[in-house]
Amino acid sequence: MAILINSAVFLWGFSVFPFIVSFTTVIIPALSSLGLCKVYIDCLEWAFEFATNRIQQHDSRQDLNGNRGEQLPDNNIDALKDKNSVAMIQEEERTTLKKVRSFGTLRREFELSDCYHFCRQGIEAIADDSVTKCFSAAELPSWNLLTRTNTHYEFVSMRLTILWVIGFLFRYCCLLPMRFILFVVSVNIFLMTTAAIGLMPNSRYKRHVSKYVSLMCYRILARAFSAVVTYHNKENRAKGGGICVANHTSPIDVIILACDACYAMVGQVHGGFTGMIQRAMSRSEAHIWFQRSEVKDRQAVSNRLKEHVSDPDKLPILIFPEGTCINNTSVMMFKKGSFEVGGAIYPVAIKYDARFGDAFWNSSKYNMIQYLLLMMTSWAIVCDVWYLPPMHRKEGEAAVEFANRVKHEIAQKGGLVDLLWDGQLKRMTVKEDFKKEQQKEYSKLLKVE
Repeated sequence: MAILINSAVFLWGFSVFPFIVSFTTVIIPALSSLGLCKVYIDCLEWAFEFATNRIQQHDSRQDLNGNRGEQLPDNNIDALKDKNSVAMIQEEERTTLKKVRSFGTLRREFELSDCYHFCRQGIEAIADDSVTKCFSAAELPSWNLLTRTNTHYEFVSMRLTILWVIGFLFRYCCLLPMRFILFVVSVNIFLMTTAAIGLMPNSRYKRHVSKYVSLMCYRILARAFSAVVTYHNKENRAKGGGICVANHTSPIDVIILACDACYAMVGQVHGGFTGMIQRAMSRSEAHIWFQRSEVKDRQAVSNRLKEHVSDPDKLPILIFPEGTCINNTSVMMFKKGSFEVGGAIYPVAIKYDARFGDAFWNSSKYNMIQYLLLMMTSWAIVCDVWYLPPMHRKEGEAAVEFANRVKHEIAQKGGLVDLLWDGQLKRMTVKEDFKKEQQKEYSKLLKVE
C-alpha cells in the first residue's frame, strides 16, 4: 500500500510540476506591474551612474599622476561641430574650385592640384565611413557593466569590481535561467496554439482566437528579454487593410510591436529556428514570406500586398522596408515596393536604449542562437515606440519620393540619422546608379562657368 501511495504521489508531482513551473515563471512575470519594472530600471541607472563616477575619479587620478587613462566617450556635440566645420570648409573649396576654373583666367584648363579635393573626399570616406558604422554596435556614452561593450573598466577599483561580479552572477545565475525557461515555455505555447488554430475552419471566430492568442504569446515572450516598452500615440496604430512600416534593428522588433497589436508579417524566408517560427505563424494567419533573390517571388508579393490592402477586415501588414538590421542610430534607404501598393501607410519609429542592452543583431557576426543568448544575458530591452499619423501618397508623387518622405518622418521622430544608402551594401557592392549620381555631382564641380 505504501508503495502505491508513494507512486501515486510521485506521478501527481511529476504531472503537476510543469504547471507549477509555468505558473511561477510565466504567469507571475507576465502579470508583474510596470511599477516593478520601473524600480528595476531605476536601480540599473543608479549602478551605471556609480560606475561612471568611479571611472571618472580613476581618470582624474591618472591625470594628476601624468598618465592619461582611458576615457568614456563624451556626447557627440563637439564631434558634430567638427563635422559641420569640415562641411563648411568643403563647401568653400567647392565654390573656390568652380570660380578658378574659368576660361577668362590665366590658369590652364587642368592642373594636378584640381584632384586634391577628390582625393581628400575619398580618404575621408574610408576613414569615416557612415555606412559601415550602421552595421556594428554603436558607442555607448557610459559603461553599462557589460564586458561585451568594454573590457577594461571592471578592474578600475575594488568597489566597481565587486559591483561587476555581482551583476555578472545576477545575469548568468538568476536572469538567464529564468529567461530561458520563459523563452522555452512561451515558444512551446506558441507552437501548440498556432497548430491548434491552424486546424480551425476560416471564420471570424478563428480570427478572434488567433488575435488573443497572438497577443498573449508575444507578451509572454517579451518577458523572456525583460522588455520594457513605452508606446506613444496609440490612436495612430495601423488599422485593417493598412501597411505599417518601421525602422529595423532586430528580430525582436516583431515581438515589440506584436505585444500591442496584431499584424500580418512580410519578410524573407529563413531557415533553422527562425524558419520554424515562420511556419508556425503561417498556420494561424496569412503571412507573406519570400526569397529576395527570386524575381517571381517579388512579383507575387506585390500582388498579394495589393490584394491584402483592398480588404479592410484583414490585419494590417507589418513591413521593415530597409530589408536588413541597422544599429538603431540611423535609418537607411526604404525599398519602394511597399509604397507602390497604395492605401494608407502607418509609420512607426522604434528607438532602443542601448545602455540596458544592445538590441542590434549583427547577423554577419552572430547566428540567431548566439544573438538570443546575448539578449537573455543583457540587463533588459528598453525601448520607445512612436505611432505616427497615417500618410498617403500624393498625386504625381513617385514611390521613391514617398518612401523617402516616410523615412524622414520616422528618423525625425526617433532621433535617428536619415541616410540615403541602401542597407544591402553590407552584402553586395554599390549599385551603378549610386556611382553615376556621385559622378554627376563631381561633374558639376568641374563644370566651367
